[in-house]
Amino acid sequence: MIYVLQWPRPDAPVAWFAYDEGDLAGKLGPLTGLEPWQLHDAATPRELLELLDLAPDDPRAAERCPQICELGEQHGWDTVLYRADALLGAGVWQREPVDGRRALSAALDAHGGGHIYWNDRDAIGAFEGADPRIAGKAGWRARRALYLQLVALEVLADDQ
Repeated sequence: MIYVLQWPRPDAPVAWFAYDEGDLAGKLGPLTGLEPWQLHDAATPRELLELLDLAPDDPRAAERCPQICELGEQHGWDTVLYRADALLGAGVWQREPVDGRRALSAALDAHGGGHIYWNDRDAIGAFEGADPRIAGKAGWRARRALYLQLVALEVLADDQ
């Protein structure tokens, strides 16, 4: 399970969960105004054209999809390229791999801020004081929001 602690306002943190990275991307999309494939994607220029029922040798491809054709000519039609709009800029594809978790965290940061705990252990540890961002008196609302989410999912017992 993945846990998100979001700060839409400093005085009102919100905690929620996702089952996996795909579910997280689907839930972050509406918050950020981005599609999951804008948050993080990997594809070849050929695959991008095939999504539009085109091929590199189709004369309509250059007219209808000049940016994709430019990527294909520059990097090769079968080279995997990576997209992560919050890290690289809108619509930017690059050859160097982009870590999916880093891309999703950047999207959350760019749209209000917060933190992603990638497993139960890290979320419980944060609640217990291991995360300095929510430790101490100043972080009690965030810790409480995280605690309530952990209890709702029966990761922690409701004994407080």
